Amino acid sequence: MLRTSLNQETFGSRTKLSVLIAALLGLVFLVAACGGSDSVETTETTGQPTSSATTAPTQEPAAAPTAGVATKSATVKANRKVGGEVGDLVPEFGGIDAWINGDPLIMEELRGQVVLIDFWTYTCINCIRTFPFLKQWHSRYADDGLVIVGVHAPEFEFEKVYENVVDATKEHALGWTMAQDNDFVTWRRYSNRFWPAKYLIDKDGVVRYTHFGEGGYAETEDVIRELLAEADPSFLSSNLPLPEDQTIDPGFLTARDAEVTRELYGGYDRGESDLLYGQGGYVQQMQYFQNKDQVSDFMISQNQLPHKINFQGPWHVGPESSTHGRMTESFEDYLSLVYSATSVNAVLTSDSGEPYKVRITVDEEYLTDVNKGSDIVIGDDGESYLRVTTPSLYNVINNDSYVRRETLKMSSNSPDFGLFAFTFGVYDTGP
Repeated sequence: MLRTSLNQETFGSRTKLSVLIAALLGLVFLVAACGGSDSVETTETTGQPTSSATTAPTQEPAAAPTAGVATKSATVKANRKVGGEVGDLVPEFGGIDAWINGDPLIMEELRGQVVLIDFWTYTCINCIRTFPFLKQWHSRYADDGLVIVGVHAPEFEFEKVYENVVDATKEHALGWTMAQDNDFVTWRRYSNRFWPAKYLIDKDGVVRYTHFGEGGYAETEDVIRELLAEADPSFLSSNLPLPEDQTIDPGFLTARDAEVTRELYGGYDRGESDLLYGQGGYVQQMQYFQNKDQVSDFMISQNQLPHKINFQGPWHVGPESSTHGRMTESFEDYLSLVYSATSVNAVLTSDSGEPYKVRITVDEEYLTDVNKGSDIVIGDDGESYLRVTTPSLYNVINNDSYVRRETLKMSSNSPDFGLFAFTFGVYDTGP
């Protein structure tokens, strides 16, 4: 689950009322962070997230905004430990493969400024949903001494490629400095466990606030203002309104039988862990778990269970993804999923690097302007499809309102069609 770092002896704590309100708000955010303390652990050698012995990595339901914050100016003490909990001295960057959007940074040289460390990875939908708020803080407070540093820690192998990360920062117009932490060295120094994760560091290099997952934007900005005022007494707190968290789709909130499909993975590394210790695996067909690292012919299940991936035709089951197993003249091979959500996103890539087409239908009908995602193309004949050109997250479906148990089908004639993950949302707008 998401956790809170709060040193009450040093800094005090929020009131019980604030905690109660935060907890109630937290129940609304159903998909808040990739990974969790019950689902991801960190290896001693690499620091990379690995499946735990009890639960496979999953997109956790949000708890209350997970934050710890100083209410008074902190005094640096010689006996503070170095780490990522509130009250710790901030760790130094380590093991950084490359710096993007700026020269290498040293935490010690950032003393006197307020630093926001943001752990992210570019196909994580939860991270992407936080970008507008990060951009707002960068625009509002960079001139007042706020330094945002994105630490990119990859979930998939292709996210380790420097050019892919650079392209993602350009695509999303992320203008602050990025550190590429491929071996999770800096991640491990913070004992971090989530994408996204935010750490606010004060002028003395002390961790003063943490937040894991989406939401809590008003509280985070309020703390930014507090710490900027501590760093510079002449700082004039902004009169601009604090941001509001994303709005949940009213259709989801009012549906008595509402449910939302959890994050699903195409590779067997996480699929096996979920089969053994979680919710029975991400793929319905047991054949998937019996034919690893090879191409196998699948027959679609007659009775498709909701929230489970099903395959039709030959597919190669790999550790991170499942890939279409042949070139075809038509689109007879496909994957199918009965989902419940407002929006659907898919992490797709191409083994050869060549672009390919993925035809998309819902309940055997092509998508329209009412339900197509932002990456969908509608042809002159009404055909709806994706053009996969780079390894990335693609917005497949964006319904006007929440839907329950519709059947998504994705088909391609290319052997490069590879599925890494599905993510789902129930926000009123956006992916």
